[in-house]
Amino acid sequence: MQHVDHAHTIIELDRVCFSYTNEEVIKDVSLEIHKGDYVGIVGPNGGGKSTLLKLMLGILKPNDGTVRLFGSDIKDFKDWSKIGYVPQKTYIEINFPVIVEELVAMGRYGKQGLFHFPTKEDKEKTLTALKQVDMLGYKDRQINDLSGGQQQRVFIARALATEPEIIFLDEPTVGVDIKTQKQFYALLRKLNKELALTLVLVTHELDVVAHEATELGYINRTMEYYGNPEEFLKGAYFHELIGRGGLHH
Repeated sequence: MQHVDHAHTIIELDRVCFSYTNEEVIKDVSLEIHKGDYVGIVGPNGGGKSTLLKLMLGILKPNDGTVRLFGSDIKDFKDWSKIGYVPQKTYIEINFPVIVEELVAMGRYGKQGLFHFPTKEDKEKTLTALKQVDMLGYKDRQINDLSGGQQQRVFIARALATEPEIIFLDEPTVGVDIKTQKQFYALLRKLNKELALTLVLVTHELDVVAHEATELGYINRTMEYYGNPEEFLKGAYFHELIGRGGLHH
C-alpha cells in the first residue's frame, strides 16, 4: 500500500455547508486528505457526493465553513496545475477532430496559459503522461476512434500532463464493461503507489473502494463515516446502503 504522509495535508474541509436554494445538500462536513491518500467517496444517490467534489475543486463555493488546498483558503488558491480532474465519461463530449497527443497536450495549458506555444518540455511531459497510462501507442489516433475505457485513460493522461499532486475522479467507470473497470482501477492503483499520486474518487463501486482505497468517506448530507474502508464494511452504514440498493456490490 502507498505510504501516506500525514504531515502533508493537501485538502482540509472545516464544517463545510452547501445548499441549492433552500435545499441543504452538504452539512457540517470536515475532513483532511493527506499526500498519498487514495480516498473513495460513496453514499446514496442525492447524498452529496458530486457536490462535495465540486466544493473541493472550487467549482462551488460553500455557504458556510472553509475549504483549504495546500494550506491556502480555496478563495486565494492559484496553483491549479497541482490539481487534476477526470469527469464522468458521460459528460465528455468531443465534437471536433483531435488526436490523442493533442488532447493530452491541452492539459499543459493550465500550467502555461491558453496561448502558450508548446515547447519541447511540453511534448516530453505529454508523451510521459501517455506512457504512464499505457496509451503511448495510440498518440496519433483520433480520440473518437477509441473505446470508452481508452478515452478515460487519455483524460487521465491529460490530467497527469501538468504533473499534479492530486487527481479528482467523478464516477469514471460509468458506462464501461467489467473488464475495462478492472483495468482502470489497476491503473489508479499503479498511479497511487508508483507516483505517490493522491486520488479522490467518487464512485458507486463500493467493492473497489473497499479493496483499493486508503480512506473511505460515506456521505449522506453529513459525512457519516470517514476512515478505514474495511471497518466501514463491518458497520451499520454499509448495511444501510445495501438495503437501499444505493451501491453496487
